[in-house]
Amino acid sequence: MRPAPTWWILGAGALGRLFAIRLTTTLSLHLIGRRPDDSPLRYHAPSGEIHDVDVARTTLATLALHTHARPALVVLATKSHATLSAVEELAAHIDPQTPLLSLQNGFSIQPRLADIWAGPVLCASTTEGAYVESNAGVVHAGTGTTWVGDIDNTWPALARDCVYWLNLAGLSAYHDDAIVQRLWHKLAINAAINPLVARYRIRNGQLRDRPFRRMVDTVIDEIGPLLEGEGVTPPPAGWHTLVWEVIAATANNRASMLQDVLAGRPTEREAILRPLLTAAERQRCAAPTLETLYHDTPS
Repeated sequence: MRPAPTWWILGAGALGRLFAIRLTTTLSLHLIGRRPDDSPLRYHAPSGEIHDVDVARTTLATLALHTHARPALVVLATKSHATLSAVEELAAHIDPQTPLLSLQNGFSIQPRLADIWAGPVLCASTTEGAYVESNAGVVHAGTGTTWVGDIDNTWPALARDCVYWLNLAGLSAYHDDAIVQRLWHKLAINAAINPLVARYRIRNGQLRDRPFRRMVDTVIDEIGPLLEGEGVTPPPAGWHTLVWEVIAATANNRASMLQDVLAGRPTEREAILRPLLTAAERQRCAAPTLETLYHDTPS
């Protein structure tokens, strides 16, 4: 086995906790949130088993007061709208060449990170389903796949190294040398799921019921041509199959936008829906369903 590196995970939401719980068994890790906490994280596995996992949970301010090994990589697990400010704060504590791995939804923050950060910026698209339960718990509601690459395919060796550690931790991960396509696919999935479950306050699997099934199909019918107009290759089985397979795999999940609405937090409406509306404007195409979703979704 390779010598274990040190990773930091910035953002202690559902994905941040899930990745920290899995990765802490294979490498040196700090999960950075708003508050330090010595209590274990309670992990609800997809099998139904519950485990308490010791994860080093801290804050950037606390890290600044102590001598810690500087990270070989920082996983950005913050919400899209909070990422730039978080990275600005992070920059004071790490080498400017430190690689970043962006887990953010949508496709707007990733190019901006690549422009402003001196070091490598990797992007991940994941279909892992997770939601926060209490102050120290996370429910792994559906297993999925994580794809890692960078926008210009400049850092394939680094992406494959990241994939190695994710797989070693039990997360199914692959390198993708066309990650931009994968990010657009993930955006299509999020746009078809998140606004509807947030509006109606339901779990992903309930989208299979009437009247939601027809709503999802209507959204997909609008998204597919828009993305293809942007040069995005459709998935081999088609847009509908892509979305419905994720809904089935994460049926018990509370999507991230629903979690934000229930907690009274800002949502990722801009990150998930705005790129599609911008594409519609650029292509001079009507997008009435997406316009309605945008206006009906809390910001």
